[in-house]
Amino acid sequence: MSKVLFELRATHNSHRFHLPVTMDLCVGLPERRFLFGGVGLAAAIDAMQRTSGRPVIWATAHYLSFARPGSTVDLDVWIPVAGNQTSQAQVLEHIEDGKIISVIAALGARDSAISDQWVPMPRVAPPGDCPAVESWRAGEDGLQSRFEVRLAHGRYPDGQRPEGRSDDGRVAFWIRSNEGLLADPLLLAVVADYISVAIGNAIGAFAGGNSLDNTIRYARIEPAEWILCDIRIESIHHGVVHGTMHLFDETGLLMATASQSLILRMHETPQQLAARRAGTAPSTPPA
Repeated sequence: MSKVLFELRATHNSHRFHLPVTMDLCVGLPERRFLFGGVGLAAAIDAMQRTSGRPVIWATAHYLSFARPGSTVDLDVWIPVAGNQTSQAQVLEHIEDGKIISVIAALGARDSAISDQWVPMPRVAPPGDCPAVESWRAGEDGLQSRFEVRLAHGRYPDGQRPEGRSDDGRVAFWIRSNEGLLADPLLLAVVADYISVAIGNAIGAFAGGNSLDNTIRYARIEPAEWILCDIRIESIHHGVVHGTMHLFDETGLLMATASQSLILRMHETPQQLAARRAGTAPSTPPA
């Protein structure tokens, strides 16, 4: 059987699905793993597409709580409006009575001869000419191990201190599935949740963020192997980060745009983390 991004299980009820939270769908430090928000958004999109029989146009996730490895998330789908060509849908992801993620979306398509874009892909080197990078906080068995990342612009959280504020707040990287999965609405929804990796680059510190929301809007999608993620951190104020992402294929085709707000989190340095794990430092990371 071919590899899939996640296993969304149907039930006897066409409006309810189950998502087992396996380790390879989770992120965070090994002792604090949780379901990646982009996977939760992608699962909701999958559930709505399967229930409505229509392709997704846009979707917004509101992140409420965490799902830990070993749990099972229930997804309940509502379609309050089903028009001739578009549907409006909602999903609530929960574990028993605990709400995890709420998603709203529009689905559908219309016949049109017009297909165009006005956002150009930034001028960056192709994937083969960009250095491979890995997040120093990623584990060997988490979601990030399922992707290859090559840095095209800016600084990636690879464990080196990102000295100095970024002039443009931008990070661009190529990403592809190590399992041969090609770009589709679900894979793009997962990748679109990587906006947080650009926060440390923007402020010049070990930092990230907890997602409050994520919105993805789809354009024309081709089954590309490599996806260019062009991220811009737009502002940080009152401890909240706002950022956007454009997602292109190698030909420059704009496949999707995403926007996100996050709670700013200052991370431990690799040295502080090692000391804490060794029991020689306080267990509470910086706020």
